[in-house]
Amino acid sequence: MTKFFTSSIGQKFFMSITGLFLMMFLVVHLTINSLLLFGDGSLFNIAANFMSSNIIMKVIEPILALGFILHILYASYITLKNRMARPQNYLVAGKTNVSWASKNMYILGGLIFIFLVIHLANFFWKVKFGTVAAISYDGGETELHDVYALVAGLFKGWWWYDVLYIIGAIFLFLHLTHGFWSAFQTIGWDNNKWMSRLKVIGYIYSIIIAGGFALIPLFFLIKYVV
Repeated sequence: MTKFFTSSIGQKFFMSITGLFLMMFLVVHLTINSLLLFGDGSLFNIAANFMSSNIIMKVIEPILALGFILHILYASYITLKNRMARPQNYLVAGKTNVSWASKNMYILGGLIFIFLVIHLANFFWKVKFGTVAAISYDGGETELHDVYALVAGLFKGWWWYDVLYIIGAIFLFLHLTHGFWSAFQTIGWDNNKWMSRLKVIGYIYSIIIAGGFALIPLFFLIKYVV
């Protein structure tokens, strides 16, 4: 088993598994964040506080963090190893139509990582360890973190922050368009019939996820800033 995870196939397999896990997380994360677009923020606050206090999420959080770290480490190792094996750029016969995203997955991943650090510093860290204001919807019996005020405040107050998030969503879209079908290809769904289907599904998934994340800052930008 140890030899498998240190082999080239094992490393790519692990990259795919962690990538699929992170893609499932994106669906959940976008679902919660979409509530920012509705009402006065109460729906988002209730959902966000439920997710942060739920025992299942407390277990998943360290697993998710580990998944991100391992995905980044394996990507860095594989990219470095490939570049050392062929230091000179060259064209591969029959592969001149390779997409820009597939040739620059590591760069896109690095840009997404920088965006992720900014995101965690401004939201996750402040909610977990900062002083986020409290709010109650039942007359004071239950107090919740007013995460909506934190998120909406940044989107309403800083137009460049909205633009930054939209750019981050574009990077995510490009990364997912290749990563989606590539992950399934690595675990064995690599025949021509399934690959054509997976590429279409991958584009649809990428548009929904990246478009959904871009829509949120765009909504605040148009409604409150412009």
